Amino acid sequence: MLQQSVSSKSVSQSSKEEVGSASDVRGSRTYSYEESFAASVEYFGGDTFAANVWLSKYALQAVRKNDDSPAEYLEKTPEAMHRRMAREFARIEARYPNPMSEDEIFDLFEGFRYVVPQGSPMSGIGNPHKVQSLSNCFVLNSPEDSYAGIMHVDQQQAQIMKRRGGVGFDISTLRPRGLPTANAAVTTDGVGVFMERYSNTTKEVAQGGRRGALMLTCDVHHPEVRTFATRKNDKTSCKKCGHEERTKVTGANVSLRLSDEFLEAVEKGEEYQLRWPVDSKKPTIEEWVDAGEVWDLIMDSAHQSAEPGLLFWDHARRMTPADIYSDEGFASTSTNPCGEIILSPGDSCRLSVCNLTAFVVDPFSANPSYDWEKYGDIVQKAQRLMDDLIDLEIEQIDKILTKIEEDPESESVKVIELSMWREIREAAVNGRRTGLGITGLGDTLAMMNLRYGSPKSLDFVESLYKHLAINSYTSSIRLAEERGAFPVCDVEKEKGHPFLERVLAELPAGVVEAYREHGRRNIANTTTAPTGSVSILTQTTSGIEPAFALAYMRRKKVNPDDANARVDFTDGTGDTWQHFHILHHVFAKWCEVTGRDFDEVLDRIQSGDMSDVEASPYHGAMANDIDWQARVEGQGRAQKWVCHAISSTVNLPRGTTVDTVKDVYMTAWRSGCKGVTLYVEGSRDGVLLREFEAMEEFQFHDAPKRPEKLECDVHHSRVKQGDAYLNWVFVVGKLEDKAYEIFGGFSDEIELAKKIKSGWVVKRSLKGGSKYDLHYGDEEDPHKVKDMVKVFNNPDQGVFTRIVSTALRHGTPVQFLVEQLQREREADMFTFSKGMSRVLKGYIPDGTKAGRTRKCPECAAEDSLVYQEGCVSCTACGHSKCG
Repeated sequence: MLQQSVSSKSVSQSSKEEVGSASDVRGSRTYSYEESFAASVEYFGGDTFAANVWLSKYALQAVRKNDDSPAEYLEKTPEAMHRRMAREFARIEARYPNPMSEDEIFDLFEGFRYVVPQGSPMSGIGNPHKVQSLSNCFVLNSPEDSYAGIMHVDQQQAQIMKRRGGVGFDISTLRPRGLPTANAAVTTDGVGVFMERYSNTTKEVAQGGRRGALMLTCDVHHPEVRTFATRKNDKTSCKKCGHEERTKVTGANVSLRLSDEFLEAVEKGEEYQLRWPVDSKKPTIEEWVDAGEVWDLIMDSAHQSAEPGLLFWDHARRMTPADIYSDEGFASTSTNPCGEIILSPGDSCRLSVCNLTAFVVDPFSANPSYDWEKYGDIVQKAQRLMDDLIDLEIEQIDKILTKIEEDPESESVKVIELSMWREIREAAVNGRRTGLGITGLGDTLAMMNLRYGSPKSLDFVESLYKHLAINSYTSSIRLAEERGAFPVCDVEKEKGHPFLERVLAELPAGVVEAYREHGRRNIANTTTAPTGSVSILTQTTSGIEPAFALAYMRRKKVNPDDANARVDFTDGTGDTWQHFHILHHVFAKWCEVTGRDFDEVLDRIQSGDMSDVEASPYHGAMANDIDWQARVEGQGRAQKWVCHAISSTVNLPRGTTVDTVKDVYMTAWRSGCKGVTLYVEGSRDGVLLREFEAMEEFQFHDAPKRPEKLECDVHHSRVKQGDAYLNWVFVVGKLEDKAYEIFGGFSDEIELAKKIKSGWVVKRSLKGGSKYDLHYGDEEDPHKVKDMVKVFNNPDQGVFTRIVSTALRHGTPVQFLVEQLQREREADMFTFSKGMSRVLKGYIPDGTKAGRTRKCPECAAEDSLVYQEGCVSCTACGHSKCG
């Protein structure tokens, strides 16, 4: 359960043999879900959430025989994954001088203790069953200002997302609304329409049950900056509960690129120029407007919906070393979906992190210390592995290109995908960009008895990031000696770059001399990503963020392809969620060190006694506790030593004013941040949702009060079972023309056409679909409502229909109930559950998307199955099936 319990594991000879056979895809050893889950829960010290995340996202699976066959795993625990990755990294290392061995690399990965390749590398390295990129994020060329150019990028986006990548690109190149076009439209609809187009593509492209991630950026000088900034603010309200849902651009994050020109105009109360093209000295469109008016509009939007995020673009480009090579194609234009990687068009980046908690000596003691020497050594090895990861990615891109070339489509269809991946390959070869970061900062500060946000903690944070930069760049320079610099590297061209000069001033003289002679291996090295899933596996705080809470409920989105997932909640969009109770692991370590019983501490917290928390270094140091100025200053001091950017969210309490939001952003700009995201509590549902998780309490839905009189439909069903016929009757009570409850049973057990003892009045008995009125309570005693189910059902059916009716009354979408009733694969068509499912199908509105079974069994199209007249039909190929 504790990070230390994971870290202390060693690989015995027997476990090595198990790992070898489990990760060797040529072997025959496979594990059932139950076997792998049980072993993984033990591996994570009883942490079922970590085990679930690892199995659903990263564990290598055998190829299924068909969609109905159960999942079989080639890896029983993360040890097998780490051995798989270590073997592949060692293969790359063997190409170069002074290679690290497989065991040495495995020791860096084992237990998620030191180095954690993030996301795509864990699922893709050494995986022969998926042709996917190992890059986490990509930036595409901005769309050319034509419909063909717009759709060209749309297709590129889809092609990247189907390989598991997140995408970002800038749309400032699109002409503003109302300008003439040389087509039938006469004038353009502007950026808003095309924001929607790209957002929809993100929602349409499946990634093994996940959805892609998209960042759209736009320059603050674009004439439609107001449209871009407010596009996501449109809402609709639920008629029943009043809950508001956003309806525009729901498949993308949006950020504005702010120039120093604009921000200085805001400070001075001056006008600034709207222009298009935005980077033209002689723009086609030019308008001077009040900078303060545009700033207020942006701030209002950020205050109410946490978007747009802001990128301080001039500073970002000035301080990103890759931009030295703008003439060689490495000019930054946008960021990845979470904003931590600033990229040039056609470039991509892979991510790995160092787990900072591993280097604390005597955590939570009176005299904890940090092992700076060990930390530096691990960072240098991690940077070496990051460079190896580029070689592994180039191999993967070559596999992707081979697959595309061998696909049966015509050359005219394949040309866009082929040219895109060739461009990505060229950028990987020429720049060798890496994304090395950290995770566990919040816990590390607590382990050092430093309160997150305190002056001493800010000094320590800067030291951590300074050492990250020094050792990452030392490693990159030494790699250039051994392996050669990135092909476009030009040391003379790099002279005077403010970020590089800052880092070089801290390097040993011998390393600087080596740089002058050999250059660097990587065009840009470091970042800080959100590490949402990774922090679950390291059992620490995420990235640069503080602890969210010490005990809370976390919701994990259910992958529709995961038959083993438990559905605890269905939201208004039909997405399903599984709930996990989370106990903060490193806080449990604090309890252990200070002699407290963790279970007793939790009992006291749940009873409202916070004395233990107040005595811990987490007191006043959790997400909603920290002063925003300290958060921003800490990010700015870290950014001094990060060559890409930092993904971080500044949390503000409910009731925060717009003026405070303005102060946060202005302070972030002055502090040297390259970008920042801000969240005012309650301004947006699921704002903590990143790739698939949300931290929030369970939402209960009250059922509408049962009226005294309810319209109902009576459905008769006569089926043959063996030599006999069974006659079923189902009664569906309706409220506002929706199914409200259902009862049923054998027809000879049900009295129709007269008042019955429970008080139900049914006028007459006809075939299925006839409508009646159901009265609750009889005329003599309107309050006499007995157990109505017993009138219709035997005891077993009574319990069954109570559960289904309760779900209907509390708002569960009918399609989910139908699909659960049909999951009894061994049952024939004439069981009670199947009969009930056939009746309820008639109450699913046409066009409703299938709840869990979203992949067409005929054409394999994702998310294409909808209900039409009770039958599931594919919108892609027309396949239809009724059960």
